[in-house]
Amino acid sequence: MMNWNTCFTNARFGQEYRSAQARTAYERDFDRLIFSAAFRRLQDKTQVFPLPGPVLVHNRLTHSLEVASVGRSLGKLVGLELAELADPAAREFYQADLSSVIAAACLAHDIGNPAFGHSGESAISAYFTDAAAETLNGISLLEHFKEAEWQDLTHFEGNANSFRILTHHYANRQQGGYQLTYSTLAAIAKYPCASLAADGSAVHRKKYGFFQSEQESFRKVAETLGMVAEQEDPLVFRRHPFVYLVEAADDICYRVIDWEDAHRLGILDSKTAVEALVNLLETGRKERMDRIHVTLDKLKGDSREQLAFLRAMSINLLVETAVQNFMKNESVLLTGKYNRSLLDEVEPAMGAALKEINNITVKRIYNHETVVKIELAGYEVMHSLLSHFIPAVLNQRPSHREKKVLQLLPDQYREEGAGAYGKALNVVDFIAGMTDSYAMELYKNLRGISLPRHT
Repeated sequence: MMNWNTCFTNARFGQEYRSAQARTAYERDFDRLIFSAAFRRLQDKTQVFPLPGPVLVHNRLTHSLEVASVGRSLGKLVGLELAELADPAAREFYQADLSSVIAAACLAHDIGNPAFGHSGESAISAYFTDAAAETLNGISLLEHFKEAEWQDLTHFEGNANSFRILTHHYANRQQGGYQLTYSTLAAIAKYPCASLAADGSAVHRKKYGFFQSEQESFRKVAETLGMVAEQEDPLVFRRHPFVYLVEAADDICYRVIDWEDAHRLGILDSKTAVEALVNLLETGRKERMDRIHVTLDKLKGDSREQLAFLRAMSINLLVETAVQNFMKNESVLLTGKYNRSLLDEVEPAMGAALKEINNITVKRIYNHETVVKIELAGYEVMHSLLSHFIPAVLNQRPSHREKKVLQLLPDQYREEGAGAYGKALNVVDFIAGMTDSYAMELYKNLRGISLPRHT
């Protein structure tokens, strides 16, 4: 079982020295992420709706910033509560620093997601599945990899890719990746298990959180913070309690923000959008509903402003709910046996209101024609790019064309002495790191649809 006094540290992964700084180690985590190229590229990665367009909707970067804002609030409120339970030596961390840990982890939670949203993840997985029987070096593609390695590639996971980006030692880069604190890295690990252990049997095994290449790095993080080991082969740890706050911040934002974007684009009508959020607020803000309706009446000439007001009120309600559920279950969270999200454990009326929002979101937003089209385009682009690069890096005798393709692979993804799995992951790193625009442009270039322009 974990302990509130020992489940955090300001030690950095891959860095053995400490330096005097005006900022705390956790604030520096946040700053390192903000200034990183991987984070910056999120501005041109699809959240839900196609980019760019005349109407400004959320991309992965703006989504991550908003999740970080909500996460900071969650960390602050929970931190003040946990400070009363912790020993004096740990009290300052909860009062002053937990909010920075959660905010930094929220910034990084999508940093490993490829272009074109979740269809990009599916396309990477599908490429390896579809190409399994193709012959390279006299054997099938599948035969180049061990079982666990093949599982990683055929079930590509953005969460595991985030941990890799943050910790992996790429060529000509520093040891320890971004050298974030162990606390921030643990707070990102929603699924602290290897791909072979991801069976959906529990919340921490719904997906997986690290590739085989980063298994020992993950073990080091987990053991440093006293995370509970569940099994060794395949490796599974139970969740760190901070993860639940990061997950709640993400859940709160995508439930409400996608709603607002859909309204801006005319996909969701004003009546449906407003009524659903009012119904949610009535489940937890009964004493304030008269004032809420007065404000809505004042804003009745601008439905977008009404929805912005309701979004703010809804986020506030859901933050309070998540904090209450965290503290109600804090002892169970330390054991890693809390098998749900903080927003799953709500009053029936609130649960019904959230379910209705989710049902409308799936039916009218996620299945809207524009969303489906970007998913299909992304699938085609990502699948095609892999079909050019994977054979090129694995062929012992690459063709003339494959040699030309290899010239496009940046130096940081050319790992000396890497085996088939390492080479394949480096290609996946390159392609998953692309923005929507760059992936589309390179796809067109390689297919001969368009020629590159001089910059």
